[in-house]
Amino acid sequence: MNREPISELSKLCVHTITTKPWNINDAAKNYAASGVKGITVWRDALTGRNIRQTGQMLRDHDLSIVSLCRGGFFPNTDPEKRKLALDDNRKAIEEAFELGTQLIVLVCGADPAQSLEDSRKQIQEGIAELIPEASAAGIKLAIEPLHPMYADARSAINTLSQANDMTETLNSPWVGVAVDVYHLWWDPNLEKEIERCGKNNALLAFHICDWKTPTTDFLNDRGLVGEGCIPIRKIRTWVENAGFKGFHEVEIFSSRYWKMDQSEFLKQIITSYKNI
Repeated sequence: MNREPISELSKLCVHTITTKPWNINDAAKNYAASGVKGITVWRDALTGRNIRQTGQMLRDHDLSIVSLCRGGFFPNTDPEKRKLALDDNRKAIEEAFELGTQLIVLVCGADPAQSLEDSRKQIQEGIAELIPEASAAGIKLAIEPLHPMYADARSAINTLSQANDMTETLNSPWVGVAVDVYHLWWDPNLEKEIERCGKNNALLAFHICDWKTPTTDFLNDRGLVGEGCIPIRKIRTWVENAGFKGFHEVEIFSSRYWKMDQSEFLKQIITSYKNI
């Protein structure tokens, strides 16, 4: 059976990219004033800032820093570019440590100039190389499977089964998965695979938004909860039945919503969230 709707905001997290027009100070102030309890920070929001001080500012607003987004983009036919990607991921680990979060979400990448199998091999090798540094910093790495429409260049990891397979192969307590309903709702094996990563204690993050029909853009036309066709409450039930007790992270890319008054948008996020 599905869970009941949510009546309070203790597990609501909003990604800074969701309210993209706000800088991180404005996001923190407005999230906190609205009762939001968590924030996931996108790395662009930290550009030019003292990261340690930014983390303290977020905590001063009583916000839990749920994760840093994003690392990844490991595959490339050029070995030098693969080394640069690893260096950028090492930088992300440092940023997460300075910020005061214990999780980095990985958008793993793909290179259309090579096979998906080769890209997946390079993703696994890249994550394996980062595990010692992530462990030393106390930072977990969450593999986020992306919808197959992004398999050309954004991610060669396109199902939760693939992410679970890789997590089990890497066999590290510092590597798990992020479940994003936008990318996985269509998968007929989703309930089984959520249960699987729950048994492995590998379910590290849960991202929510909705799939609008018809969509005008496969990247930047995501919807508020209840605005589309994703059975979000059912998936939330599966996630919680698998033992997940973390935040529900609202991650919405939307050219339309970015153009509106962000305070009004945040009110709509909160109202719609209570229906999951």
